[in-house]
Amino acid sequence: MAFAYSSIRTRLEDGVLSATLDAGPLNLLGVDLVRDLVSLVDTLDDDPADVRVVVIDSASPDYSSAHVDLTAVPQYTAEAAKAGGPGDASLGMFLHRLSRVPVITIAKVRGRARGGGNELALACDMTFASRENAVFGQFECGTGALPGAGGGIQHLTRRLGRTRAIEAVTRPSASPASRPRASRPPSA
Repeated sequence: MAFAYSSIRTRLEDGVLSATLDAGPLNLLGVDLVRDLVSLVDTLDDDPADVRVVVIDSASPDYSSAHVDLTAVPQYTAEAAKAGGPGDASLGMFLHRLSRVPVITIAKVRGRARGGGNELALACDMTFASRENAVFGQFECGTGALPGAGGGIQHLTRRLGRTRAIEAVTRPSASPASRPRASRPPSA
């Protein structure tokens, strides 16, 4: 099976597909990257063949993925629509499909994962973050909007628990990876 993309470098070894985002220094979710991610998800949905695990990381040491490319919303939305079909032209449908592929998905975060980039990491089954420089956040919170391009609130709640998810969407500051990401009530 061939995995050839213009903005994602891939390597398949022993059932593990490394998918390295390489779409400029910020790895903005723009037309090319969304097109390639949709194609990757389509391939994994149709026939994962020897792939058992996908590890998504970044070629940039400073940004996992900064956010969506706000200068190209109509264009990347058209690419994302290919993931959901004509009834749902959203980045959310693509990220929903990513969360449902028949292989284990892992986000390996080094640098900033903000907005859509954070939601990309949240859509994966697991996230591993660099303690030295991984930072997560939803910029929408600082504007008074709720994160939601890719099911941000639902994925945050699943990952962090209700209390931490509320905290994450009501404060605009980013969370460093060194901060514990899940909370549990004390056992009785």
